[in-house]
Amino acid sequence: MDKRFMDSKKIDLKFDTTELNAQQIRLVKSIATLLGHVLTTDDESEYFDGSAELMQLIAGAIKQSNFNSIWCENKDIEYSTQALEFCLDSLGDHIYSKKVVRLDN
Repeated sequence: MDKRFMDSKKIDLKFDTTELNAQQIRLVKSIATLLGHVLTTDDESEYFDGSAELMQLIAGAIKQSNFNSIWCENKDIEYSTQALEFCLDSLGDHIYSKKVVRLDN
């Protein structure tokens, strides 16, 4: 792994916010901040409560996605609910797995 990456104390994330509304931008910032906290906390209650809050924020972001608003004309199909159910099914498959997802560059 690149030593410069390992020595870094800060990650600057850049998002193209051209197509995001103000609420979506706040969600992205909140998710990034809370993710950093969950990854670094050593307090058990903060870890569990923060993890739950993080998942709720991500679910909220999925519900507020542009895709969902574009396709909302078909009110019989709630795409955001289907997407979240799909995510939960997929997540359920990984919860008890001993494998850790590794993203190596």
